[in-house]
Amino acid sequence: MVVTVRSLGLQGVRGYGVAVECAVSGGLPAFDVVGLPDAAVKEARERVRSAIKSSGGAFPVSRITVNLAPAALKKAGTVYDLPILLGLLAAQGEIPAPAPQAAFLGELSLTGALRPVAGVLPMAMAAAREGIRELYVPAENAAEATLARALTVYPVENAAALIAHLRKERPLSPAPAWTRSPETVPGPDFAEVVGQENVKRALEIAAAGGHNILLIGSPGAGKSMLAKRLPSILPDMTEREALEATEVWSVAGLTDSRHPLLRRRPFRSPHHTISAVALAGGGAFPRPGEISLAHNGVLFLDELPEFQKDVLEVLRQPLEDGEVTVTRAAGTVTLPSRFMLVCAMNPCRCGWRGHPSGRCTCTDAAVEKYVGRISGPLLDRMDLHVMVPSVDFDALRRRESPEPSSVVKERVDGARRRQRRRYGDSGPLCNAQLPPALMGRYCALDEAGEKLLRGAFQRMGLTARSHDRILRVARTIADLEGAEHIAAAHLAEAIQYRNTDILKG
Repeated sequence: MVVTVRSLGLQGVRGYGVAVECAVSGGLPAFDVVGLPDAAVKEARERVRSAIKSSGGAFPVSRITVNLAPAALKKAGTVYDLPILLGLLAAQGEIPAPAPQAAFLGELSLTGALRPVAGVLPMAMAAAREGIRELYVPAENAAEATLARALTVYPVENAAALIAHLRKERPLSPAPAWTRSPETVPGPDFAEVVGQENVKRALEIAAAGGHNILLIGSPGAGKSMLAKRLPSILPDMTEREALEATEVWSVAGLTDSRHPLLRRRPFRSPHHTISAVALAGGGAFPRPGEISLAHNGVLFLDELPEFQKDVLEVLRQPLEDGEVTVTRAAGTVTLPSRFMLVCAMNPCRCGWRGHPSGRCTCTDAAVEKYVGRISGPLLDRMDLHVMVPSVDFDALRRRESPEPSSVVKERVDGARRRQRRRYGDSGPLCNAQLPPALMGRYCALDEAGEKLLRGAFQRMGLTARSHDRILRVARTIADLEGAEHIAAAHLAEAIQYRNTDILKG
């Protein structure tokens, strides 16, 4: 007899339907799993065997064949333990065959208890797309699965409880839809940073428009401190953005039952020893890298020139396209990677170039060599280049309190609201994502602005890309002031942030 149980799988960060076909027939006892399973899927044989016996069932002493369809896609992980167990029991007539509108997933322990698995949210979203109405998941994954909204989610503690439910002996109760709690999560605040008002202004512009920013300054000037406080002024994620980011974190196994949905924009800060694969994603079975974990959030690269050159070059294509395509022997997957890139670096190898103490001993050639570790194309993709000066003694001892993040965030939220109204639900989410086709409409300049931009283009040797990025930054500055059109003052401020001479000390 052949019984089919519906389940789900993952390809990158996107779920898809899987049919688990279980056949029990005569012949010498054997247990084969086919359909491109990995080692973890093959090991399900022993987990299922022990779980059936621990749950009071009879394991069939027959020839067992399990097929995971579609067979052309590689199956990985332990999510198929539960559907295989149900298929074998149904093939023996111990339980009714599961309904076609129900799907099952979960890892079994040897005692029959269900353990949580990674990637439940994208699989639940795929279940809703495929017309599945009931989804049975490990109890710890239930809150996350309810985020798909269009499903009735049943939390399962162990195989015995599910068997009793399918036999209509002890029905399981559906999990309530997860809702956000009003709790506030304290974090680093701009009020803790004295001085550096020009840098705070640049970070405010970057947050309001989603722009990339490069901070350059000597050690102790506050580059890292300021960058780590950027999330406190970022606008709250929309529901669509939160679900997209949570799907990536779910696949990476970073969500938990108490907080299944990301509440704040991700902030990822990998060490400079990271590899290109860890940054972009990949592996034998392609998994999200740091740039995907930063989707709809911030990727902070501290000590930028210390990163390997091949690692930095990985960023170029995702910064333009908002996604990265990873090809491995196991297949090709496209991972989302739309993020704000925030970088910090010293002006030279010793770090003291331009410091009032005059302690820098680097020659001009040494400075060029140090800065040359960062390619021109990558620098061209940075919207704002900001010098972070050393804070003087008087600023450090000043008694008045700096502006808190909450006040700055109000201005950032106002600018983002104007952008959403301008572009609509189907348009770009922020000015940094404004495509060239729409720039003529939304970034029009008056005569004074045209003259100013022309002079800057010729004097600074700007590229077409930097020309467009200046206009996007100017559009954001205008939004912060509530202006309908870009004025010459907005454009002038945007141009000053493209001063690449600061990279030469």
